[in-house]
Amino acid sequence: MDQNNLLLNRGVAEIIVREELIELLRSGRKLRLKEGFDPSFPDIHLGHMVGLRKLRQFQELGHQVVLIVGDWTAQIGDPSGKSVTRPMLSAEQVKANARTYMEQFFKIVDKGKTEVRWQSEWFGKFTLADVIQLTGRFTVAQMLSRDDFDARFSSGQPIAITELLYPLLQAYDSVMVQADIEFGGTDQKFNFLVGRELQGLMGQRPQQCFMTPLLVGTDGSQKMSKSLGNYIGVAEPPGEIYGKIMSVPDNLTMQYFELLTNVPDQELEESRQGLADGKVNPMLLKKRLAREVIAQLDGEAAALKAEQHFEMVHQRREVPEEIPEHHLPHGVDRVDVVSVLVNTGLARSRSEAVRLIKQGAVEKGHEKLPESARVVQIKNGDVFEVGKKRRYVRIVIDEK
Repeated sequence: MDQNNLLLNRGVAEIIVREELIELLRSGRKLRLKEGFDPSFPDIHLGHMVGLRKLRQFQELGHQVVLIVGDWTAQIGDPSGKSVTRPMLSAEQVKANARTYMEQFFKIVDKGKTEVRWQSEWFGKFTLADVIQLTGRFTVAQMLSRDDFDARFSSGQPIAITELLYPLLQAYDSVMVQADIEFGGTDQKFNFLVGRELQGLMGQRPQQCFMTPLLVGTDGSQKMSKSLGNYIGVAEPPGEIYGKIMSVPDNLTMQYFELLTNVPDQELEESRQGLADGKVNPMLLKKRLAREVIAQLDGEAAALKAEQHFEMVHQRREVPEEIPEHHLPHGVDRVDVVSVLVNTGLARSRSEAVRLIKQGAVEKGHEKLPESARVVQIKNGDVFEVGKKRRYVRIVIDEK
């Protein structure tokens, strides 16, 4: 695949300013690539992977990633289009979240080419005079031009003064690490532009703003988000990732290929046309997508194992050898299914267990239990199967 196309066009929503960025790349200088994260939420999903893959592509050209841990701004909160602020975190929570985040971050980004910085390195020394000097460089009108602030102000919803500080503090990060490019989603555009302006005011070359698209979640309608439950986490077991990718609506397959893999554009266009003509099997295409994604995160062997598990459980309906067991006393030949599901964690409560049975989501020996089933006949080795994800438990009746 053409390197410039992969770098500057594919998986890119907007670049400010594209011509300046191209000039920087042609200069041969080692560029500093800024990526900040809010330690309020430690988990990374495939939506984040879109931007992190872009960082990795720049690293492979010899550039330096600077990862900023927002340990100081975590005490303020960035609405990012939300109507409420985020709660203040303790220092212990920040450190724990940052540790988890970085473990996942470095599944995608090269750790050896990444510089990790904590905001408290500079903000921990800030005085009131420093804050006043920083805020004096911008006007309230500039801050209220941010879409979510403007909407809340117009509707009479409160905006804390601390919230107005957030874009300035994020911008100051860019000054302190002398960022050449800042990376993130399109929802960060305003903050990136403030950073660009502040750098210029303080005598630095303004950073470039590199924004990646928002990946649609597994529900097929809204952006991938943990709070919406439509996400695929990069730290999830390969088998879980594989299964979730296979559940993605067919019409999103090509978007996922484009944003999450390096499969050449020409090949993607052929697949896109094949889907439209009915010459390509959507399932086979999604299987390849799942392998491509898992191989990046956990290696080729893990991808192959995840596929074999999926085919065995979901296509051939075979029961895996290693599944949880539920032991019963010798002589028992009937069992309360609701209790089994709750005691083995296949249902969170008795009411959920009853609902699963009524929905036909519980099987014994590949046969759905009747809606009214509560107590059923069992024998040693019987297997209960629950839900579309095929979760199992094997009944083991103890010997005397």
